[in-house]
Amino acid sequence: MTDAPDHVPEYDLPKDRTLLILDDDAPFRTRLGRAMTARGFVVSAVGTVGEAIEIAKANPPAFAVLDMRLGDGDGLDAVKALHASRPDCRVVMLTGYGNIATAVAAVKLGAIDYLSKPADADDVARALLALGGEKPKPPENPMSADRVRWEHIQRVYELCNHNVSETARRLNMHRRTLQRILAKRAPK
Repeated sequence: MTDAPDHVPEYDLPKDRTLLILDDDAPFRTRLGRAMTARGFVVSAVGTVGEAIEIAKANPPAFAVLDMRLGDGDGLDAVKALHASRPDCRVVMLTGYGNIATAVAAVKLGAIDYLSKPADADDVARALLALGGEKPKPPENPMSADRVRWEHIQRVYELCNHNVSETARRLNMHRRTLQRILAKRAPK
């Protein structure tokens, strides 16, 4: 995801442009927050489900982008709190661990879309602003399969505190293979 594009597309934003971003990955949360601010949203970015629930109760936003798995719970708890306080809140779920069961659960609780991480800010904005029943357009520049694989490996490596052996074990990959992948630049 780029945090400061050369040209930010124009979006037809409603009057209430408040956006809650919930993600425990601080660098990603910061980049997405900057990118969404550049697109006209008024962003509150938090790293825990507890903080998101507090915002949902005190000042519920019009939009929310929520990570699925967090250290203190999961984003589905925040969806429930948001819709209890503001039923018209448009929620997009983000996850690095996409699967059909969690996507169905998120939609049943009121999420309007479900995107895999790392998501591009334009894709997030299109999903948030899609009219009822309308699917957002497919990404203009989707990531290659190699890039998605590389991003997933980087995320697991980060979650394992840069421990190559533990990352290789969790990815069911030979340690030397992982070391070669980590030494290369990110694919386009």
